[in-house]
Amino acid sequence: MHELLALREAALGLVSGTRAGEVLNAPPAPGLAAPGPELAGQLGAAVRALKVAAASENGASFDYTALRASAAYATYVEQLTPMLHRFDPGCLATRGERTAFWINLYNGMILDGVVAYGVRRSVREGLAGLGFFHRIAYRVAGLRLSADDIEHGVLRANAGNPFLPGRQFADDDPRMAWVLSPLDPRIHFAINCASRSCPPIAAYDGAQIEAQLDLAARAFVDADVELDAEAETLRISSIFNWFRGDFGGLAGVLRFIQSYLPPDDPRRRWLATREEVEVAFKRYDWSLNTR
Repeated sequence: MHELLALREAALGLVSGTRAGEVLNAPPAPGLAAPGPELAGQLGAAVRALKVAAASENGASFDYTALRASAAYATYVEQLTPMLHRFDPGCLATRGERTAFWINLYNGMILDGVVAYGVRRSVREGLAGLGFFHRIAYRVAGLRLSADDIEHGVLRANAGNPFLPGRQFADDDPRMAWVLSPLDPRIHFAINCASRSCPPIAAYDGAQIEAQLDLAARAFVDADVELDAEAETLRISSIFNWFRGDFGGLAGVLRFIQSYLPPDDPRRRWLATREEVEVAFKRYDWSLNTR
């Protein structure tokens, strides 16, 4: 398995044009002390500032030109991300703190990657969309972490990219220490991939993470799920198709949707009366979420 993962990473690096060890975050200034747990809160505040600087009110789209020119972005890339080189995520005491940290890091990295690499139309250009998420990365505690590593390795309990063979990390990978297990499927509605069909971006806080993840899941399900009563079909996001295993299969997807729809919602009542449900997955819009 270790050889398979190494071969996969080498192939992705070759096709995406990723240079060995390439990361977005500059190294820290010489003599800078290793940051402690307070960095997680600073990261959340930084993502919140990026959203204020350039996002639409609901966080679904961004003005990337304004983001590039903003003081918030300058602070993020010049002062905050260099500190990640010497930050040990293992210093975060609770699962809530760790979950919020990794979600915020993913969302900040995506924004940084769009600006740094000048994405204009879609993050999915090249290698069926896999190139961007492999190429953009930060060095954390001396280790390279790409967006794919954070999503499929850390946040998804090392489940691996559903479009590639194998798990994200080998068993002896030191990044395994940061994996969040068991997997919480609500993370799918908290991470933003800079595309129009993605959930909106938000900043997360370890002390409020349960309520925030619930809110993100409820908002996405309520806005996304469509009932075609005449055809007796439920139309839902492709997220539920790609990651159906994270929800316990298709039956688990339907239970999840039913539980996160509003209590008096007609879609919830309809689901409760069906032994079998016809499901159609919507085409995912990978267009860049520009304002």
